[in-house]
Amino acid sequence: MNLRAEVASLDGGVPPHSMRIHGKIWLGLSAAGLHWEDAAWLAFGVSLNARALNELVPDGVLIRTASLDGPLSDYRSEAAALAMDAWLHERFPLESSGAAVTYDASRGGFVFSWGGAAGPLLPEST
Repeated sequence: MNLRAEVASLDGGVPPHSMRIHGKIWLGLSAAGLHWEDAAWLAFGVSLNARALNELVPDGVLIRTASLDGPLSDYRSEAAALAMDAWLHERFPLESSGAAVTYDASRGGFVFSWGGAAGPLLPEST
């Protein structure tokens, strides 16, 4: 999954299309729009690191997303959380959140783990 985003200060206030994740950590969503599950998983990816970010940047930070895309053939919205987690770790000196994905054929494919945190959405009924 490809995530394009940037870090911005909150000097100008919180822009539209934004949500507070924790303390003064905000996620700005693309004005072009996202599917609600992608937005939820992006927010979850930020939340995995939000307490540590709040300590690193006590004046607050806006993580502004520009785009999120990936191949539709293997698309899983949970990958948005992993993309955000990886993006944050590239830009900030954060300890691992423990978020990961593995492939397990016996369990039907990709298995996501969140470092002890519970994911934001219940699995779909089959």
